[in-house]
Amino acid sequence: MYLIWMAVYTATFVASLYALIEALRTPASAFEIMDKQNKRLWVILTGAATGVSLLAVLTGTGFLVIMGLVATLIFLLDVRPAVKGSQGGRNNGPYGPW
Repeated sequence: MYLIWMAVYTATFVASLYALIEALRTPASAFEIMDKQNKRLWVILTGAATGVSLLAVLTGTGFLVIMGLVATLIFLLDVRPAVKGSQGGRNNGPYGPW
């Protein structure tokens, strides 16, 4: 059972680290254009999720990991696609360039 939880913690860490990097790379104006709060909030939320999940990986326990996972999934599944679509300039469809 320990290995299953470590796999969950590791996957959560990787996903939240990816979300943090994407939040840092996205321009602040993209968040405002799409009305998705602001960049600072999402950097704080994904940063906290990354920290909590790293702590869970290192210690093997993590009761806050679920909250971090929820914040990560909201960013990756709702906010990131919206702000990526607002950056314009590229003629991209939902599955890549046309």
